[in-house]
Amino acid sequence: MPVFVFLLCVSLNLVHSSGGAIDFIFNGFAGANITVDDSAMVTPDGVLVLTNGTYLVKGHGVYPAPLHFRSPSGAGAGVLSFSTTFVFAILSEYAELSAYGIAFFIAPTKSFTDTLPSQFMGLFNTSDVGNATNHVFAVELDTLLNVEFGDMDSNHVGIDIDGLRSVKAASAAYYDDEDGSGGVLRNLSLISGKAMQVWVDYDGPSTEINVTLAPLRMPKPKKPLLSHVVDLSTVITDKSYVGFASSLGSMSSRHCILGWSFCLNGSSAPPLDYSKLPMPPVAGGGGGRSNTVLEVVLPIGVVAFVLAAITSVFVFGWRRVKYAELREEWEDEFGPRRFSYKDLFHATGGFDDRHLLGAGGFGKVYKGVLRASKLQVAVKRVSHDSRQGIKEFVAEITSIGRLQHRYLVRLLGYCRRRGELLLVYEYMPNGSLDKFLYDRGREPALDWCKRFRVIKDVAMGLFYLHNNCEQVIVHRDVKASNVLLDDAMAGHLGDFGLARLHDHGGNPRTTRVVGTIGYLAPELARTSKATPLTDVFAFGVFLLEVTCGRRPIEEDARGDGGRVLLVDWVLGRCSEGRISDCVDARLQGEYDAGEASLALKLGLLCTQASPGARPSMPQVLRYLDSSLGLPDPSPTELDFGAMASLQSNGFDSYAMWYPTSSAASDASHGTVSDLSGGR
Repeated sequence: MPVFVFLLCVSLNLVHSSGGAIDFIFNGFAGANITVDDSAMVTPDGVLVLTNGTYLVKGHGVYPAPLHFRSPSGAGAGVLSFSTTFVFAILSEYAELSAYGIAFFIAPTKSFTDTLPSQFMGLFNTSDVGNATNHVFAVELDTLLNVEFGDMDSNHVGIDIDGLRSVKAASAAYYDDEDGSGGVLRNLSLISGKAMQVWVDYDGPSTEINVTLAPLRMPKPKKPLLSHVVDLSTVITDKSYVGFASSLGSMSSRHCILGWSFCLNGSSAPPLDYSKLPMPPVAGGGGGRSNTVLEVVLPIGVVAFVLAAITSVFVFGWRRVKYAELREEWEDEFGPRRFSYKDLFHATGGFDDRHLLGAGGFGKVYKGVLRASKLQVAVKRVSHDSRQGIKEFVAEITSIGRLQHRYLVRLLGYCRRRGELLLVYEYMPNGSLDKFLYDRGREPALDWCKRFRVIKDVAMGLFYLHNNCEQVIVHRDVKASNVLLDDAMAGHLGDFGLARLHDHGGNPRTTRVVGTIGYLAPELARTSKATPLTDVFAFGVFLLEVTCGRRPIEEDARGDGGRVLLVDWVLGRCSEGRISDCVDARLQGEYDAGEASLALKLGLLCTQASPGARPSMPQVLRYLDSSLGLPDPSPTELDFGAMASLQSNGFDSYAMWYPTSSAASDASHGTVSDLSGGR
């Protein structure tokens, strides 16, 4: 789990020059007038911490007064030139994994209550990202490859307009021009833990934006990393705020800024005084200690053969560390389900981003080919920070790995290494269903015959889990992103990282509330017990999702910041006799009206607030096969108050966990099994 920290050290000076320029400088933020919200805070030593390290948070540090970005010459005036520079440090607990990024922004508001603590960096949500009405300009420092926004890699700088799909981006680097050759491009790692400086300059007359990056204390490179021409007069409003934003999904991370200056309608941002900047925090403990010891010991008269021996030991040790795994005696019984880290490392090209299939709040998924068998696999890397419950969790996933069903993605096995767990699945060439439902650039839309077939496939997979296994298996995360499509477009239910087992006729144990917001049954808020009927509820939401082509939770079209549950939306149209209006418009009327009506009504039946009113999966299959008549949905108003209480902050479709009153009692069972995120 990477850790992002933005430290703002403040000593504020605001100057109005005779030429109308406005500039300010923060050389440490202790006692400064800076607006912070959510998890953001200023530490006693003057560091503005945007995210406090806890899960599912966002934070903003904003200059408190709006600035006038247009000259007073009247309407139609272009955006004034502006310049800013800031020093940041990004610290990550894990060298290869990271949370969402941080952005410098200019926006018409300093209130971000409707934004999400996820991949939208605390600036947008699922409904407004990319909208021209946002009037947001941003420069992102992104350490997570997000396929949804077309990111180039997991270590890049981008220029963003009204969304997070960058209009210009480049891998993090700087031009070293000390040798006078015009600049040698040198790579930088944003999560190295080292302080770095960024310059953002916009020239109003030429409408050119330059973004420059360099290590701390290095003079500003002559050549910018990014240069792009765009007229910001259509983006930035006259009265706008400047600041920083960041967010965390499931990663325990911090984001900090060490210094910041800004100039509007002037030449360039005032230079920062490095001597006044606070020290960046330390990421982890003693990562370079052994190297330091070697640097001290080796020069002290070590003879040649000793040096050679030490070098040999170092190389051997390095290889052992590179492929090191966690293995304990109790795992011997699971041997056939255990993969070696070395095999998975080579299968995925060293977990190279070129093999990345997708990324979610709990980790990344890579395509790989096992060298010995030439078998194609999907390897999911998820983090865990506790040894509690790991034995039980491994026992459960290896039990699930023995399942054989044509509509389940087979979990082949696992590997444990340091603070991460690797789950190995069979590879599905057509990816996840949600990409076919929501990728508006994918034409034509997934036709109705394929959708209805996938619905039946998933129903048969759930029926098998609930009724035909030695133990009852509750999936706990049924959703479109966890339904994968093979080369024949058949649906397979996957991602068993959250699944729980119990004996037939047994009482499910209390656990943490896990799953995905929008699919969680309302009784989970009271009982914290996952049962087959909570899977049925999620399957009902999935039915509506596939039929309507809409997400389980969406922004209210009225634009008042409210949110609409898909279940309520369909129920309302059903009660008005307009159920056909719910079918995905992208189908352009090309669908079987009887099957679509059946899917919508069955979805409402499965999402009844009372568990006892929902059908079991055997009944669901009979409804889908038309061997059992489907009752009309009851006009009784459904009570989704309990579920709505779980939808705080309108989290998106990434799986998350929420502690309940039983969390303390469950702690003894550990949290390792609380892992998810779409394959």
